[in-house]
Amino acid sequence: MNYICIGKIVNTHGIKGELRIISDFPYKKEIYSQGNHLYVGREKIKFMLNTYRHHKIFDMVTFKGINDINDVIKYKGEFIYFDRDEVKLPGLIDSDYIGLSVYNGNAYIGDVTSIMKSKPNDILVVEKENSRNLIPNIPVFIKSIDLDKKCIYIESIEGLINEDWCAYFISKYVYRNITG
Repeated sequence: MNYICIGKIVNTHGIKGELRIISDFPYKKEIYSQGNHLYVGREKIKFMLNTYRHHKIFDMVTFKGINDINDVIKYKGEFIYFDRDEVKLPGLIDSDYIGLSVYNGNAYIGDVTSIMKSKPNDILVVEKENSRNLIPNIPVFIKSIDLDKKCIYIESIEGLINEDWCAYFISKYVYRNITG
């Protein structure tokens, strides 16, 4: 099982077992489809989704066979998951990037170790031994992703990759200032 966290149950709604979930997961339409399974809490208790609706900033769900607030109140504050193997998503999610090898042409840059969130775009943190590179996850730099080979192919610009940043700095700035 490949559980992916999609949000947190923040409260109940009404008395018929409806739950309020706060989530920024991008593929809600695919996940919150009637009949899909969701998993709740550390124990990953399995439930079948009965209904879904969006209300204000919340995702509102009910589970099959649960029609009472007393049956779901105990899940308030728990995280909610789906099994990545059960649902086909139209695109990639953050966990798909972790562990992929990054190449600039034939040059190995490193492996994606984490993803930094920023307003304009996500940034892939790529590490290799003592080197760390931050690559914006935008089509200008990310040219292709091959999940079968577990590779990301990028097109770099000057200064994006820290191959030898010290030599780069010296050649561009220090030497220029000395020679005039």
